[in-house]
Amino acid sequence: MERQNRMPGMLVIFGGTGDLTHRKLMPALYNLCMDGLLPERFTVVAVGRRDKTNEQYLGEVYKSLEQYSRNRITSACWERLKSAVRYYRMDLEDLSGYKRLADWLNELHPEGAADRIYYLAVAPEHFETIVAGLKAGHMAESGGRHGKLVIEKPFGRDLATAQKLNSRLLEVFPEENIYRIDHYLGKEMIQNIMVLRFCNLVFESLWSSRYIDHIQISLCEQQGVGTRGGYYEQSGAMRDMVQNHVFQVLSLVAMEPPASLATEAIRAEKVKAIQAIAPMTPERLATDVVFGQYGRGVVNGQSVPAYREEDKVAPDSMNETFVALKLHIDNFRWAGTPFYIRTGKRMKKSFAHIVVQFKALPDVLYFKEEGFRQEPNRLVIRIQPDTGVKFMFNTRDFGAHKGIVTTKMDTCYACPAQGNTPEAYERLLYDVLRGDATLFSRWDEVEASWRLADSIIAHKESACCYPNYAAGTMGPAAADALLERDGRRWWDETEDLI
Repeated sequence: MERQNRMPGMLVIFGGTGDLTHRKLMPALYNLCMDGLLPERFTVVAVGRRDKTNEQYLGEVYKSLEQYSRNRITSACWERLKSAVRYYRMDLEDLSGYKRLADWLNELHPEGAADRIYYLAVAPEHFETIVAGLKAGHMAESGGRHGKLVIEKPFGRDLATAQKLNSRLLEVFPEENIYRIDHYLGKEMIQNIMVLRFCNLVFESLWSSRYIDHIQISLCEQQGVGTRGGYYEQSGAMRDMVQNHVFQVLSLVAMEPPASLATEAIRAEKVKAIQAIAPMTPERLATDVVFGQYGRGVVNGQSVPAYREEDKVAPDSMNETFVALKLHIDNFRWAGTPFYIRTGKRMKKSFAHIVVQFKALPDVLYFKEEGFRQEPNRLVIRIQPDTGVKFMFNTRDFGAHKGIVTTKMDTCYACPAQGNTPEAYERLLYDVLRGDATLFSRWDEVEASWRLADSIIAHKESACCYPNYAAGTMGPAAADALLERDGRRWWDETEDLI
């Protein structure tokens, strides 16, 4: 096998002592080990600024696995991961230290930089410095080939900063070696969207404005900002959720069939879908955008504070914790079918789903008769907390002399019978190892998303009257009115008809 087709032999994690590493990355690596998916000779270097021995660090990793791994710890797999992990202390802002890191890595891993993955599990303010350090230490390339760079969101905080960051990355790594990670794309049901659409004639033949009335995408969280108040004050729901997670999900739902399953063919159709979203004119910004911020309320029987009362949040903050949008995609497939999206914190319940509501039948035959009620067919793609697909259809009520009831066909992928489902970071890390960038954002996707997001974010300066929804509810009343004006309603996980 040629060298370029082999899996990398080293993963270098900048931010090795951080929450992301302990909660997600180390458990993902352990579970990949359990599944036999790690390369035989593989080294993990955790780079952090805290002063600790390798033994101390391994003890912390073990505790993280006990708490967050989906699989129980076995001595065999733990010994293998333990032998692969090394801790290296350095100040990430000290550019002179990267040459020393390079020398240490070369001793540990003589195969060279091209055989490595550099994972930036750090706050965004460190991205450019670390990449500059990799360049200064000659750690990005060896033998005419480049290593891989994995970078977490947020990728910039607007189009201008995203463009600046991207230009810095491209000075060191080629586009094909940059993996912009969005953990939502690693979720099993998000990956299943294309299969549902393109492997089922009954759906693909109906997947257009001719048969679909509208589509809802809801990513709702019961949790508040918690200890992330400082970060959230700089992001808000638009930057934290909509520009990345929501637009990525929407692109998979709305994209045209790709010419092949090749990475670039799929990514090309995704970016076309995002670029086809109709611009937000001043008129549409006034009617089709809802911002919200949670106030005090009750969640699971417990009183919780307002957003403005959270740690590291300004007492007069005008930052949004909720967004609802009505979007239109201007192409032949979707003209006339609106996409409604919402995301928020401190909602009544945590759930993420896509609801595809088909058009209603005309009031003929059964529906002319008194007592018969028609519910439109709905396809519900449940992303979390449980994972599965529901299809809602009408059938005769066999318990009555006449009548129609709505029946569910429910496929649950998170049920015990389906086994121990891999987590998103496991799939994404494995894809990086294999060099498969399908589930990672290409630069033109990021750029198109920011162009649209910027126009919406600029409008939030007109928001007022915060807080405008109580914690433990489903958001501000204006979000309900957004659909009610069109004779529609949000479908929630607590309802029988979903």
